[in-house]
Amino acid sequence: MRFEFQLLAASTTINEIQVMKPDIHPEYREVVFKDKTADFAILTRSSIKTSETIKWEDGKEYPVYYVDISSASHPFYTGKQQFVDTMGRVEKFRQKFGGQYQSTQKKTKKQAKK
Repeated sequence: MRFEFQLLAASTTINEIQVMKPDIHPEYREVVFKDKTADFAILTRSSIKTSETIKWEDGKEYPVYYVDISSASHPFYTGKQQFVDTMGRVEKFRQKFGGQYQSTQKKTKKQAKK
């Protein structure tokens, strides 16, 4: 694979450079992504196709795309994530198998040494 780089003169302007090939790229426009579960929306640029529009805070109409989960509703970002109680699990295991499990381990170690 060979890459060719073009050196540009210092006087070259952005308008003189053809950045992308014409007529092969999707329309890149401002789109509102709105979370269905939380009252949260963000205006960003995207090439996603939508049929609905929404009036944004600046008074203009923008295409809208509805999402099920965003940073406003995801448990990781909201702090409502459930943590596994590992200490409780270990204690339950020891209560259930405590003496039997340790004696089984010792027996297998002794047999392995022989």
